[in-house]
Amino acid sequence: MTRQTAIRLPEKTYERLQTLAARTGRTATYYIREAIEQHLEDLEDIYLAEQALEKLRRGEMGTKTLEEVSRELGLDD
Repeated sequence: MTRQTAIRLPEKTYERLQTLAARTGRTATYYIREAIEQHLEDLEDIYLAEQALEKLRRGEMGTKTLEEVSRELGLDD
């Protein structure tokens, strides 16, 4: 299922989007969707990293050296 939404773009961004769509034969909607999906993934990764960093700072989480991880996974043989 898909949902529809509306966004406002600066004129220059809108023109760039239309030019790209015309040059590539894809729709502007395709590029809007692609940009949102990619940016959402990046934002989600940043959010998770910030959460982990906060846990680390509060002492709720620790770190391991590469040697420790290799040993635990049996990769140091």
